[in-house]
Amino acid sequence: MSREDAIAKYRLFRKTFLFDETSRRGGAVYNWKSIEAAKLGHGPEFQKRIQATFGSEPEFQYFETPIVIDNTTQQVIDEAA
Repeated sequence: MSREDAIAKYRLFRKTFLFDETSRRGGAVYNWKSIEAAKLGHGPEFQKRIQATFGSEPEFQYFETPIVIDNTTQQVIDEAA
């Protein structure tokens, strides 16, 4: 795989941070180009970094995202894009 192929395959569209003060639990929602890219991006090195930074094992749940509407940039990103 070339550098360009890797960039195109693993491109992260968006990351949104989450935090619940009551439970003191945080996380993030990542919008990747594909579930395959997400799983590769959240591989062993990522998991080690999260463990070292936050002191806990990361938990993952994957969903398909057929459409993203971004009102701040007035963009609609769908599967056809």
